[in-house]
Amino acid sequence: MNKASIHKRKRRIAIPMGILFLFGLMFFVLDILLGSVHIPVQDIIHILTGGAAKQPEWKVIILDFRIPRTLTAILVGAALSVSGLQMQTIFRNPLAGPYVLGISSGASLGVAILVMGFTSLGFTSVLDNAGNWALVIAATLGSGLILLLILSVSVRIRDIMTILILGILFGSIATALVAVLQYFSTESMLKSFIVWTMGSLGNVSSAQLTILSIVVILGILISLASVKIMNAMLLGEDYARTLGLNPKSVRFIVFISTSLLAGAVTAFCGPIGFIGIVVPHIARLIFKTADHSVLLPGSLLIGAVFMLISDIFSKLPGYDQVLPINSVTALMGIPVIIWIIIRRKKITSLS
Repeated sequence: MNKASIHKRKRRIAIPMGILFLFGLMFFVLDILLGSVHIPVQDIIHILTGGAAKQPEWKVIILDFRIPRTLTAILVGAALSVSGLQMQTIFRNPLAGPYVLGISSGASLGVAILVMGFTSLGFTSVLDNAGNWALVIAATLGSGLILLLILSVSVRIRDIMTILILGILFGSIATALVAVLQYFSTESMLKSFIVWTMGSLGNVSSAQLTILSIVVILGILISLASVKIMNAMLLGEDYARTLGLNPKSVRFIVFISTSLLAGAVTAFCGPIGFIGIVVPHIARLIFKTADHSVLLPGSLLIGAVFMLISDIFSKLPGYDQVLPINSVTALMGIPVIIWIIIRRKKITSLS
């Protein structure tokens, strides 16, 4: 590859990355500006620069609600997008993702056992003493269990559609166990769990946001460190072995990263679907490459932008009501998936 080709390739990657970054900044600002309570822009700027607010509640709304919610949206979008990209690479399946493969259901099961299981057994003080880290650990272990089952099956079964179906079945088992726990749960715990399953970015406290940030950053760093390994896996396990890589070790790395990313998000924000499936496809369409050194940061940025837009819609600016974030991501994500499927079929028919 000559210098002109290299320069052209770098430019083809740098321009979309820059545009995505600017979009991220724009929607970050919009997410802070917009909400059910109208706050003048000049007052928001005054609050952010350390000045006193004309109305005391405005400062609370901006600093304690909107900014943490916006930061949560960025972390959630980035985490689910990266985990989805890893799943699609490892299983070589375009429909793989934390939600479809049942990994989010496994995380929900972990949370359900902690929230409702211990309560049903009479250990009502467990939740009060467990803290936020216990919630993350429970969700990570739950998602890890489902992922471990899928990975163990994938060693014996090569057909990607069969693995996908089994992942859905494992998720259904986890959902069934959650339903059993709901049946035996107290009314108050049941109500709080059902609200949690709808998904929310606004219920994350500052302490939870700190934990979420630590876990998500750790999961993304593991993903970034395994970029070359993921590129090798694209060409198959046999090719990876010729490079001296152990496919089992690769799966374990992805296992850890995905469990951390999907588990932490599900623990604090509930099961949020379709981000992990849609975003990697959008990244491939924009950057026209399979190189994970490009796709991973690209998916991260697109995921953050996608989630910020979803959050803006969910807040219904100017209204007192807030939509469940899971409903918004579904309404935005499903049409994209349908368009991708139709587009691929058209390309296939033309080839």
